[in-house]
Amino acid sequence: MESQPSLEQIWVQQRETILAWLRLGFSLVAIVVVYVDPNNDRLPLLYSVARYSFVGYSVIVLAITRLPRRSDSTQFGLWTTCLDLFWVSLIDFSGGPGTPFFVYYLFPVITASARVGMKGSVVVALIGVIIYATTRFALPSYWSRPFELDAFVVRCMYLLALAYMFGFLSEFEKKQNLKLMALNKTAAEAAIHEERRRVARELHDRLLQVLASLSLRLEASRSHLKGEQVEVAHELEVMEKAAKDSIGEIRSFLAGQLDTDYASGTLVEKIKEEMRFLRDGMGLKMVFESVPEELNLPPAVEKELYLVLREGLLNVARHAHASEAVLSLKARNGELQGILVDDGVGFDEANAYSPKGFGLDNMEERIKKFGGRFSINSIPGRGTRVSFTVPLAL
Repeated sequence: MESQPSLEQIWVQQRETILAWLRLGFSLVAIVVVYVDPNNDRLPLLYSVARYSFVGYSVIVLAITRLPRRSDSTQFGLWTTCLDLFWVSLIDFSGGPGTPFFVYYLFPVITASARVGMKGSVVVALIGVIIYATTRFALPSYWSRPFELDAFVVRCMYLLALAYMFGFLSEFEKKQNLKLMALNKTAAEAAIHEERRRVARELHDRLLQVLASLSLRLEASRSHLKGEQVEVAHELEVMEKAAKDSIGEIRSFLAGQLDTDYASGTLVEKIKEEMRFLRDGMGLKMVFESVPEELNLPPAVEKELYLVLREGLLNVARHAHASEAVLSLKARNGELQGILVDDGVGFDEANAYSPKGFGLDNMEERIKKFGGRFSINSIPGRGTRVSFTVPLAL
């Protein structure tokens, strides 16, 4: 499968197409000028052959530029610049000393500056001056009009000065294009990185959390096998529903519709269910306080808070080795304040944000996404305190 052209390749092909149209325009003007130019010192046959063959050459080059992108753009540019010089010199020479076609030397200068920059334009201008001088000094017998040294010097100076200007402008444009392409590449890489983080965050906070919860419930069910069958049946029912919900989330995620499955107004109920399982299934003492008892939160904030709190509760069950956890949610002064405290083993805060895990990073990112504040305080052997504040008015 053929790879897509890069921005630079597209830009080069567009540049060559523009130059080809410009060349064709120059060649057609050369046909028309003969009818308004009163100069009679030209070589008629060579003059006609040069002009009409220049048109044919221009049409061929334009057709080539319309073909699919080539890998030999540098070689193509070198050949066309040399051929441009050849045809311009032939037209200028055959047009006689009074010909207006000296200005046509600007065209290969323009093409060289567009492809190479200042060095190319100045070199081509010098070659044009040498060819022009050769046809005027070495072949004076062809012309009835005497050689005008002052006009020759002025023309050469103009050509070199314009070559320098075109080259300078072309190099400036190239530098700006390179900056734009670099910015575009950086933006694309940043977008890819952010998308990867989003996918990782969604997988972690949704599917991995569900799998972790299933693992804990399986562990609890194994301990209940010696007890009442009703408790085991209840846990199996919960796990079956969680597995089906995970399948549904994967399908929604692949369809880009993952954000449509959370029922607003159920945050407190869902958190109570999670804490009830940790109490009954894991034997933890769980305390939950909500002020007011039913929180009225924006749907987007409620969904993110649920993922944050579920991750915090799972961390208590999986890593803290705690016997008690207290969760407090209080809405006051236009903000929701949340505190989750456990009496577990704690951890070293310097290693809290491990590159191997997403949990704490994701919790902080989800809180700060809505302009909130997030903090963790933990001391090894003395438990952990997670606190956050989220504005209720978005």
